[in-house]
Amino acid sequence: MSELNEKTREVQVTAHDLPLACPRPGAPLWARHPRVFLDVLKAGTAACPYCGTQYQFTGERPKGHH
Repeated sequence: MSELNEKTREVQVTAHDLPLACPRPGAPLWARHPRVFLDVLKAGTAACPYCGTQYQFTGERPKGHH
C-alpha cells in the first residue's frame, strides 16, 4: 500500500504498486497530468517529470525483475 507525505510529496511504493505510473489512481482532478510510467526499481527512487512527486520503493523486489 502506498503512503503519501503531503508536505514533501513523497510516496512510498511496494511491488504491489508496480507498474508505477503518476498520477496515482484516485488522485484528485486538480492533481492530474498526462500519465507517465516511472522506473522506481532501477535506483530505488524516481521523480515525476510533471509534478515532481518523489517515489521511493520499499520492501522486497518482485521476482523476475533486474
